Order: sequence, then C-alpha cells, then structure tokens
Amino acid sequence: MSLVERKIESLPFVLAELNYLAPVNGKPRTYAFDPPAGEARSTALPESHQVPIFDGRVVANSFSLDREGFALVRHPTAVRDFYDDQEVRKVYYPAAEAFLRATLRADRVVIFDHTVRRRVDGAADIRGAGPRQPATRVHVDQTDTSGANRVREHLPAEADELLKGRVQVVNLWRPIRGPVRDTPLALCDAASVAAGDLVASDLIYPNRNGETYSVKFNPDHRWFYFPEMTPDEALLLKCYDSATDGRARFAPHTAFVDPATPKDTPARESIELRTLVFHRE
Repeated sequence: MSLVERKIESLPFVLAELNYLAPVNGKPRTYAFDPPAGEARSTALPESHQVPIFDGRVVANSFSLDREGFALVRHPTAVRDFYDDQEVRKVYYPAAEAFLRATLRADRVVIFDHTVRRRVDGAADIRGAGPRQPATRVHVDQTDTSGANRVREHLPAEADELLKGRVQVVNLWRPIRGPVRDTPLALCDAASVAAGDLVASDLIYPNRNGETYSVKFNPDHRWFYFPEMTPDEALLLKCYDSATDGRARFAPHTAFVDPATPKDTPARESIELRTLVFHRE
C-alpha cells in the first residue's frame, strides 16, 4: 500500500461532480467535426457522479508516474506568450523535451502536439476554432491500441524498432496563468482503476480515426487535485505505457468545477504537451 493510500482518509477534499460514461450500446464514438446529417456528434453521453477529490498537495512528493500515473513537478519556463504557436514550438518544445528526458530517465522524447485551453462561458469545445475548452469528461487520451499507433503515425520509419522497447505517452500539463482556481484538473489514481472501467471509444477525424478511453463509474476510484497551481508548476500524466509489469499504464483525468470557487475567479488557461517517451529496457 502506497503512502498516498495510507493517508487518504486524513487528506482535505472537495465533493464535486465528475462526468463518467453513461451506459451505451456498442462502441462509443465522437466526431471531431460536424457529423453527417442525422447523426449525433457523440454517443459517449455523460453520467454525473459526486465524488471526493482529495488535496494532493499534502502528500505531493509521494505520487509517482509509475504508481499513481501522475506527478506534480516544478518546471519554470521562459515562454512569454503561450498563444504564440511559433514561440511554443521554438522555446517550449526543446526545454520540455530536455526536462522530460532527464526527469523520466528516457533515452528519447518526441513531442507530437500541444493544445492550449482557455475556458469561455457557454463556448463549445471545437477543434480548430481557437483555444480549446477544458475537457469535462473522465477520459484517457490513448488506449492500448492507439498508444502504439502514435509511434507508427509520427515515426513510421523507426516504429518497428522503437516498439521493441518500452514506449510511454506522457502529457505535460501546466497553467498559463495562475493560481488556478477555475476548473482545475482532477487525476485518478491508476491503481484504483479496474480494467473493465476503461471503454475504448472512437474519435473520428475527417482523415483518420483515433481511439481514447471513456471511463465507467467505479466507487473505488481515488481522485486527487493540486489546488492553486502556478505557472512554474506542471503535471506529468501517464496516458499510455507499453510495460505490462504492474506499473501504471493509464491515468484517467478530467477538468472539474470546484464548488468552492468564487464566481469572479479568472477563467482557467492551460497548455498540455503530448509526448512519446522511449526506453531501451
């Protein structure tokens, strides 16, 4: 039993609504563009559950990417404008790659994309239409299938060789402005997630299909957040791991509304990098 599990009953927490996957017939699917006539944008409908979300700051040093599937890290940045795509790629990408390679003791790190999010009241979350909205459903960005496919998609000439070693998909999430009080990120302890809780779901693009995990409710899930994150902090989040030796492979997460947040709180702004992490083990 980890230190986090032993101390969880004594941690401060908030009660908040999280959107899990409602029961659905067949494989859930969501269109990332306007769906064909007569079809719903998504069959992955939300089912709200009120759960305790524990304050992870009290035991922040106890979290491990390979055990719980996430970790809080200190990571100052020289980026002045995260809405400047060129600056993000020129300044942030190389610094983040070096940081992840050293922190995760990786042989190689490849950043394959990033997403900037800014909450706007009443705005729909539409790809390609400015900053994305916080994702308010419990999910994992990759599946057992799509995690490996990311290597084939982004490094096709090397994929067969790279997939012989250990491959992870790790997100680096950080606030653009802070402290974050509006729609913070909730993270589920991967050790509390049963295999049957994860439901492979199609994400349909105009030119390809992706796959993510939607998540069914399980009262055993242990949820955490790190209140008032600042721009010199970041979260490492495990979205896929090819290792099957007991290490965390998938960590569900979601934005959530903290009921204690004052109404005049500035809207959350954040950026996440998605990376392939390679080990020759």
